[in-house]
Amino acid sequence: MVYRRYAGFNRNAIWVIIGVNFFLFIIINVIIKNIDQNTYIMALSTLGLSPSTFLGYPWTIVTNMFVHGSFWHIFANMLTLFFFGSYFASLVGNGRFLLVYFGGGVLGSILYLILGPTYSIAVGASGAVYAVAGTLVMMRPNLRVLLYFIVPMPLWVVILVFFVIWSLPNIIPNVAWQAHLGGLIFGLIAGYIFRRRERYFFR
Repeated sequence: MVYRRYAGFNRNAIWVIIGVNFFLFIIINVIIKNIDQNTYIMALSTLGLSPSTFLGYPWTIVTNMFVHGSFWHIFANMLTLFFFGSYFASLVGNGRFLLVYFGGGVLGSILYLILGPTYSIAVGASGAVYAVAGTLVMMRPNLRVLLYFIVPMPLWVVILVFFVIWSLPNIIPNVAWQAHLGGLIFGLIAGYIFRRRERYFFR
C-alpha cells in the first residue's frame, strides 16, 4: 500500500488555533489575573465549561477549548498539537483536521457535562488534542515518536501512557479525564474511518 501526503497542506489552521489560545492566555492569565481576581474568575466562568451553568452559557462547549489554567497547561497542549496536528493535517488536509479537532473537543465537553463534577469549571484543549492523537493512533499506530524527546516508542504506546497518566484522578488531581476520554473516542472512530478510506483508495 502506498501512502500520500495531502496536496496543498499547510499549517495555517494549526497556527491560528495556537495563536488564539496564547492570545487568550495572555489576556486572561497574565493581564486580567494580575489586575483583578474577581474579573479573572468571571472570565473563567464565562468561557470555561461548567455543568452547573452550561444552560446559561452554551457557548462554553467550544470556548473552554481556548482557555488554559497555567503556562505549562497551554504549553503542553499546543506543543502536542503542533507536532501531531501537523502530521495529521498533512495526511488528511486542514478541513478534516479541523473536523476532528473541534468534533473531539465538543464530544469531550459533552462527556464532561454528563460525568464531571457539577460545580467545577473545565478549561483546556486537551480533549481536542486527544482527538487528533487518537486519529493518528488508528492511522499510523506504529509511527515512531520520541517520548519527552528522548525515548523512541510507537505512537500507540505514547498515547496510552499519557492517557493513563493524565486521565486518572488518583495520579494527577483536578484533571478533566472525561474530556480526554471523549476526545480520544472521537479520534479513534475518525481514525478508523480515515484508515478504511485510505486503504480503499490505495489498495
